[in-house]
Amino acid sequence: MKKGFKTVSLLLVIMIFAAIVAACGSKNGGGKVSVGIVLPTKDEPRWVQDEQRFKDALKGTDYSTEILFSQGSSAKEKENVETLINKGIDVLIICPQDGDAAAAAVEAAKKAKIKVISYDRLITKTDAVDYYVTFDSIAVGKAQAQYLVDHAKGSGEPLYLYAGAASDNNAFLFFQGAWTVLQPKIADGTFKIANSSEAEALKDTADLSRDQLSKIIGQVTTNWDANEAKNKAQTHLTAAAADMKGDVAILAPNDGTARSIADVFASDSAVKSFVVTGQDAEKASVQYVIDGKQSMTVFKDVRDLVKDAMGMAVSILDGNTPETTGSYNNGSIDVKAKQTEVIVVDKENVKEKLIDSGYYEAKDFQGL
Repeated sequence: MKKGFKTVSLLLVIMIFAAIVAACGSKNGGGKVSVGIVLPTKDEPRWVQDEQRFKDALKGTDYSTEILFSQGSSAKEKENVETLINKGIDVLIICPQDGDAAAAAVEAAKKAKIKVISYDRLITKTDAVDYYVTFDSIAVGKAQAQYLVDHAKGSGEPLYLYAGAASDNNAFLFFQGAWTVLQPKIADGTFKIANSSEAEALKDTADLSRDQLSKIIGQVTTNWDANEAKNKAQTHLTAAAADMKGDVAILAPNDGTARSIADVFASDSAVKSFVVTGQDAEKASVQYVIDGKQSMTVFKDVRDLVKDAMGMAVSILDGNTPETTGSYNNGSIDVKAKQTEVIVVDKENVKEKLIDSGYYEAKDFQGL
């Protein structure tokens, strides 16, 4: 009888000890997390700023978050999602490194009954995406192209086309939006395409299919990489005939590539002037705009995008249905979306839109 009592007592001690260890483990990072967030890389200022904004957006709520970075690797991205699934998340917010490759990661989340919000970039070819929070990417491309049209000098102006990464659905949407504005002006002779035989072959086609967009983007992609953009611009200018220089228009997909491309064109004495687009309102590009080195940037107020994404997550956690304003087809389903507006910024309104709005501080720039 005593022996049996001792055995039971020992079992109780072991169970209590195990419970204490589990509790300690929970406090040290093994505990439940409400919202898991996966961002592409810590190497770009945009995503580091987003990290803090997401944390701030949950302040004052009963919910917790953990934010992981994929560092440009789809394999790391999948591993991050699995880590967050094991933390017991209810909502996953993910900005995919590669829209197609991210499908496997979010399908694992769906199996675990986790709601998935695709953030800024759309995850494609899967039905495991519940919502999409984005800037109106078509509108971004249209705004960039309209700026080039509004600042065209005469007719026959050389037009250099550049795009983002072929693995990023947004790159297609940006270019699609730009093409709808540029194509009529290519057709009427305002612009002549300088650096893409694929675009030249399709210059009379107003509505491009995904395959047609892919052909052009494959030829003028920068992969969102400043060095790749620089090398491509150098190659194009080296190969360009005299009539493809002078006053030129440049569709650059974002600020990082815009600065690299602008530096290359500025160094060519045969280029008299150029108008170059950008997007993201990165600090370095805002200074370029002030200095007249970059013509414009499309300001996407990430503060609003983060608020929209986290607001959607909290709505789900509270048991409500999030508000949406449209939908995007991801190749498998129409994903319900919340769209955030974009703003064109150039030298004329840079102070009003970026400093007076509190997005940046005046002390961060020279020559305002």
